[in-house]
Amino acid sequence: MPTLPWTKPNPAQPNTRAFVMASRLEVKSIRNVPGFFLKALSAWGQVRSAPGALGASLEAQLLKGVFFTLSAWEDKEALYTYARTEPHKSIMIGLRSTMRSSAFTFWEVPVEELPIAWKDAKARIDAQARADAESAR
Repeated sequence: MPTLPWTKPNPAQPNTRAFVMASRLEVKSIRNVPGFFLKALSAWGQVRSAPGALGASLEAQLLKGVFFTLSAWEDKEALYTYARTEPHKSIMIGLRSTMRSSAFTFWEVPVEELPIAWKDAKARIDAQARADAESAR
């Protein structure tokens, strides 16, 4: 289960808040794992130089075909700018057909609470996935 450790691309300004995003992404088949993982590494490289990125980590459960992302940003706009910028934009579009499911959650924390613990992030992802399933009924 490779985990890319929390990296801090840009320093956080003290006494501010970070916009946090966590996701759980599951591919349809184990055959999709190598391609997904390579594209995830490309997006990881982009995060490391993205304006407004305060921190990020990736956990890949390769044998399960499940990937978790966790990132913190100066604000929502910094995250959305990253998501709309290449290569991330094309990666998201290109991988849609290989995805079984995905869950995303967003929240804010004081920057002094960074990095976010994976246990907390996964609990928030699970809660969001349950809420999304309930609202879809």
